Amino acid sequence: MDLKQLEYFVRVAELGSFTKASLALDVAQPALSRQVRLLEVELRQNLLIRNGRGASPTEAGKLLLEHGRGILHQVERAREELGRVRGALAGRVAIGLPPSLARVLAVPLTRAFREQLPEARLSITEGLSTTTQEWLVTGRLDIALLYNAQPAPEIEITPLQEEELLLVEPRPPGLAEDPPAPPVPLAEVAALPLVIPSRPNAIRMQVETDMAALGLRPTVALEIDGVPAILDLVADGAGAALLSHNAVARSVRPSAYRVRSIQPPLRTRLCMAVSSQRPSTLTQQTTQTLIRQTLASLG
Repeated sequence: MDLKQLEYFVRVAELGSFTKASLALDVAQPALSRQVRLLEVELRQNLLIRNGRGASPTEAGKLLLEHGRGILHQVERAREELGRVRGALAGRVAIGLPPSLARVLAVPLTRAFREQLPEARLSITEGLSTTTQEWLVTGRLDIALLYNAQPAPEIEITPLQEEELLLVEPRPPGLAEDPPAPPVPLAEVAALPLVIPSRPNAIRMQVETDMAALGLRPTVALEIDGVPAILDLVADGAGAALLSHNAVARSVRPSAYRVRSIQPPLRTRLCMAVSSQRPSTLTQQTTQTLIRQTLASLG
């Protein structure tokens, strides 16, 4: 039994599919199937029940899955310990960020990571919260920052901060500075043409939920998922948007927009999630601390 075969088996058993496991591992499916089959031959046990819907572990497979997770984690910890002998933590950490947050967090987090963990490798992937949560469960990510994450047995969630969504409109021509303006009633916001992400974007779902509680529905002018594109469309007069202050402040042309608060406030909750099935390594734990510190420094 070699570690590659064990890792392949664990991924297939966790995901219930050779296809999903091959994507998560970035390995051709025939090669993945061959290695798992060689492991079964070596152990003289059928480890997976293969059917048209995917693959599920046999009783022997469930036993190996339990031990395999522990073995792979211990190997990663051993690599870390060897790195510490050299004077630094090592290993790879894969993080998933929502696109709007990646614009703000990626650069300062990468800088802090390189300073604190020079022997480790960082991978940052952008994706909607629903997608990155799935990637976290399947092992493609080690840490995911999620908006409005719902409790699930496969993940452990730590609240980080709340963000208030603001009404973003194009700045009227000739207006050098925003005049003081009272909050915009949510009912008025619902009547405005909005440039908003498509479902199942977490912020979109939060906006719809909060409006529905008051018997309101958003007036969707355009659906688009990229924050830069949303801001470009707002500046071009296509409609208004609902974004955080940081999303506007970190844009290429923040002076092109007028930002107003909403009453009652629309708030999103940012959380950090890790897998409950795979204990975090020391490098991953240090990275979680760096994420908290970096977010705090951004205010």
